[in-house]
Amino acid sequence: MPFTLELGQPAPGFTLPATDGSTRSLSDFADAELLVIFFTCNHCPYVINSDELTRATADKFASRGVRFVGINSNSPNTYPEDSFEHMVERMNEHRFPWTYLHDGSQDVARAYGALRTPHFYVFDRDRRLIYTGRAVDSPRVPENVTTSELDDAIEAALSGEPIATPLTNPVGCNVKWDGRDAHWMPADACDLV
Repeated sequence: MPFTLELGQPAPGFTLPATDGSTRSLSDFADAELLVIFFTCNHCPYVINSDELTRATADKFASRGVRFVGINSNSPNTYPEDSFEHMVERMNEHRFPWTYLHDGSQDVARAYGALRTPHFYVFDRDRRLIYTGRAVDSPRVPENVTTSELDDAIEAALSGEPIATPLTNPVGCNVKWDGRDAHWMPADACDLV
């Protein structure tokens, strides 16, 4: 079985704490026309440098029923900056237009097969995967962006058109696995893309 979720597969369920003090499940987003779930974190330069691009995409499509959910699965034992407390601080500071969830067990990251931060998954109305991979081709250096695959995929799906490129390689830091799972990816692998 492939490590990461395949196109056409259903969104794995979850119940996770959010930075706003609530607990959220997949079913809480049932009203979304499209649901974008992305694995992110607090410290990765690929995330930090592209957060405003992600914000722009979320804002652009919000009125058309697209919801964004960020999930931080990084181990705070590997990167203390990725603790839940720092997640709350980051959301309070930046007021991002998405729900930010903490996957402390890393089970959700395993279920989705999250590879990097950021790693995007777009699900249709039936919560089947229709796009996965990167948002843009240069998340660490936004001024060098030449393609915006996430925007293109969302626009195509909302317009009833086929997605030209439904699968891309995510560009970013490796997910920081805890304990016994950490050995297969180096903890400092932020420059491996």
